[in-house]
Amino acid sequence: MSNLLTASIGRKLLMSISGLFLILFLFVHLTINSFLLLDGVLGFEEGQLFNAGVHFMGTNPLIKIIEPVLALGFLVHIVYSLILTFQNMKARGPQRYASGKKTKGVEWTSQNMLPLGIAIFAFLVVHIYNFYMKMKGILPWEPAEVEFPFFGLTATGEDAYTMVHETFQNLGIVIVYVIGSIALAFHLTHGFWSAFQTIGWNNNIWMPRLKVISSVVAIILGGGFTVIALAQYLFF
Repeated sequence: MSNLLTASIGRKLLMSISGLFLILFLFVHLTINSFLLLDGVLGFEEGQLFNAGVHFMGTNPLIKIIEPVLALGFLVHIVYSLILTFQNMKARGPQRYASGKKTKGVEWTSQNMLPLGIAIFAFLVVHIYNFYMKMKGILPWEPAEVEFPFFGLTATGEDAYTMVHETFQNLGIVIVYVIGSIALAFHLTHGFWSAFQTIGWNNNIWMPRLKVISSVVAIILGGGFTVIALAQYLFF
């Protein structure tokens, strides 16, 4: 275990596995967030579908177990990403700056994973501060109680939709979300296939397929969060 945590390949493996786990979470998160736009399409009153989704996530025992695992996943991914980035910078030494040019044959996203990661981290901080900390009662929030359909019944819960909707009326927050979502998309175009490469799917058959899948994943997640933020600001 100590070798896994200290050896370069072990760190890459931990970073890759944690990254894939976080991508799975992002798909779940995007699904819940998409409810912000789907009420009218699916015949619900405004906010009902999203409030039901938030209620499900907040009352599901499995989600309560996954939350600390998710936090650990973020921590592992960020820490090992920084360690590997600074190790690579140190290994290149002064040659990295000798010509003032980027390494040939290496894609732009691969060379800029650190600034992309910083942009995503800023996006995450804004998200946690404006939504998660309020929903968990860490920051003051006095939600109204509303009713919504819930698996064929009527449930009562917090009006999370109004809080999210009002937050997305702030243009500054929307801009941060758009920039963070675009950075996420670029990050995933390299990070997704690179994670599978580290795990061992590095062959001539699967690598081209994984790079295509990476682009699709990046467009769905980065584009999805961007569209939701912009639509809430412009149309709701």
